[in-house]
Amino acid sequence: MKVMIIGAGEVGFHLAIRLSRENQDVVVIDRSPEAVEQLSSLDVQTFQGTGSDPEVLEEAGVRSAEVIVAVTDIDEVNMVACLIANALNRAATKIARIRSTALASFREIMSHDLLNISLVINPEEEVAKKVLKLLEVPGASDVVDLADGLVKLVGVRCSARSELSGIKLADLPGRPQSEKFLVAAISRGEQLIIPRGQDKIMAGDLVYLIFQPKYLAEIMALFGTALISLKRVMIVGGGALGFHLASSLEKTDISIKIIERRQERCDFLVENLRRATVLKGDGTDQALLEEENITDTDALVAVTDDEEENVLISLLAQRMGVRQTITRISKFSYLPLVNAVGLERIISPRMSAANAILQSIRRGKILSVTQIKGEEAEVIESEALASSHLVGRPLAKLKFPAGAIIGAIIRDGQLLVPGGESVIQPKDRVIIIARREAIPAVEKAGMVDLDHF
Repeated sequence: MKVMIIGAGEVGFHLAIRLSRENQDVVVIDRSPEAVEQLSSLDVQTFQGTGSDPEVLEEAGVRSAEVIVAVTDIDEVNMVACLIANALNRAATKIARIRSTALASFREIMSHDLLNISLVINPEEEVAKKVLKLLEVPGASDVVDLADGLVKLVGVRCSARSELSGIKLADLPGRPQSEKFLVAAISRGEQLIIPRGQDKIMAGDLVYLIFQPKYLAEIMALFGTALISLKRVMIVGGGALGFHLASSLEKTDISIKIIERRQERCDFLVENLRRATVLKGDGTDQALLEEENITDTDALVAVTDDEEENVLISLLAQRMGVRQTITRISKFSYLPLVNAVGLERIISPRMSAANAILQSIRRGKILSVTQIKGEEAEVIESEALASSHLVGRPLAKLKFPAGAIIGAIIRDGQLLVPGGESVIQPKDRVIIIARREAIPAVEKAGMVDLDHF
């Protein structure tokens, strides 16, 4: 399938990487020579020019594109690009990144004949949803809903006091609660392990678990993490993301403080938030944090537009005794550095927006694809078709590639922990966890077909 991406910024670049890995026919348009040059190492076609220029769209092949994604940093350019693309190719699915809250509120108008936009994506709204999921599970480094919320994938550190520390996975069956979860992956230092029976869970490991939401509290306790009810959250950064997050939290009983250094933005927040306490100041000011009783805060979320400042704020908050921090990072090259200094709960507008776009345009067998541990592995949710190599054979007889595992089977709304004798049936939802480099082998083995658009 041919996918046209207009805008090679953070979101567009990430989309191009993901789709090129899946061997899709990708065309990228950007006005910046530097942005186009950055794509030279990828298997994508590039055009330098403005995505709202009809001649550029024609030259790039807009009439043959099946999906058109406008994700420049300018809302108006994205809308005009979709307008012109609609005139030249009405049948294509059109997706636009719209950051303006005022414009995004008119989603229904954008879906009408004139623009014919199938999906409007607001990166700040998407990443705010991610933050809320993390706040729902204090102590987790990652939280992903699968199978329409029937199953969760949660990343949690194994405590030294956990009774599972030092246990081989092959020895888990028969232990208390072991039938309620499955270990999907283990992150140990810089290594991501797709586990087999002889692998051990060690203290300090970041363990990715799959389970039904009703077992959340007891499984977290099993790994040495007690769920704590959040009462107080501090947000540093009152931009679009901070505002979206505060607005969402105001629908709960959580007490909210938001720190913003710009007076005009503080005025906006005061006028548009109902319960949040708005403070004008610098989130790196230790005296201000002490004055606002930072030690009594259950969670701090650093979401300023400066990612270096966000790292500083989170580290300072941890040193002052905040139990959990969530840090906004855009550049994924920073991830190894921030993980090394103890920041695990990382959010990225680009990743959240890209995932939302990809899930909206996938059809057929693949229901969702989510990345974990930065971009080291993917969680693929697929519907098993009668023709699939997975169906009708015991899992023990399948030659599953190294670096990949069937993490779960969902049948009639129930989670089944797969074993060697398990047999996948048509219509089952199958969760596959695979290291990035194992994805081509998974596809080649016929376990999943990524040419699924």
